[in-house]
Amino acid sequence: METAAAPAAGRSNASAAWRRFRRSSSGVFGLALVVLLTLVAVLAPVLAPYDPHTTSRAAFAPPLSTGHVLGTDNLGRDVLSQVIWGSRVSLMVGLAAAATATLIGVLVGALAGYLGGWFDELLMRITEFFQVIPRFVLALIVVAFFGSGLVNLILVIGVLSWPQTARLVRSQYLSHKTLPYVDAGRALGMRKFRIMFMQILPNAMGPVLVVASLDVAQAILLEASLGFFGLGDPNLTSWGGMLNTAQTFIRRAWWMSVFPGIGITLAVLGFNLFGDGLTEAYDPRMAPR
Repeated sequence: METAAAPAAGRSNASAAWRRFRRSSSGVFGLALVVLLTLVAVLAPVLAPYDPHTTSRAAFAPPLSTGHVLGTDNLGRDVLSQVIWGSRVSLMVGLAAAATATLIGVLVGALAGYLGGWFDELLMRITEFFQVIPRFVLALIVVAFFGSGLVNLILVIGVLSWPQTARLVRSQYLSHKTLPYVDAGRALGMRKFRIMFMQILPNAMGPVLVVASLDVAQAILLEASLGFFGLGDPNLTSWGGMLNTAQTFIRRAWWMSVFPGIGITLAVLGFNLFGDGLTEAYDPRMAPR
């Protein structure tokens, strides 16, 4: 009976969390920005008026020029089309890198928290090592040596972003593994890994989702930073790559840097506010009164 009660309690907690989330104005606004970014990224082939790589003779056309709402860059490429297609790269890298970090963090945290002992000590020392590494500097070095392809960017950012998730999951497992529903699972002869990932994990996913949403924002910002330093994928249009090109023409064509900068700001703001809303949803103490 107690093992069946855990999933039911999980569903009840999820419903209560959703009600609290809807009362969070910042969370709802963040979700709206995330949905907008997702729609723009998915519908990029439909929304973009031009191919982002197509050049023209209309170089440095200012915003509101005929046929170019946000102007053109130094090669006559449409800035609006580049911003729209850049959202796809940012969202793809952000989500995939955050998923990678979450997967690694959940696995490490679950093993450390549930198994404990020397295994916990070993995994936590590894986690601390990754935490003290200057993430941006290491990402610069790795991408410079191994290339700036999209897969490399995702793997580098994801592998460097998991420690916070691991620590959070470990703390969740330390508190959950002594609860009655877990003891009941052990008494019924359930295997350790089934208890870890079929019983405890669903009940610990709330805080994990909060960290994952913040990881997306950090991944988008890190990808844009790498692109700004010329270490983004040269075959793809990205906001960071646009800023890299724009820095040479900052006085002559301000729009080349302002509009991708706005895109980065809105994307990072959206996922951060969404994460704040999730925090209020899963921690009633943080919810507005």
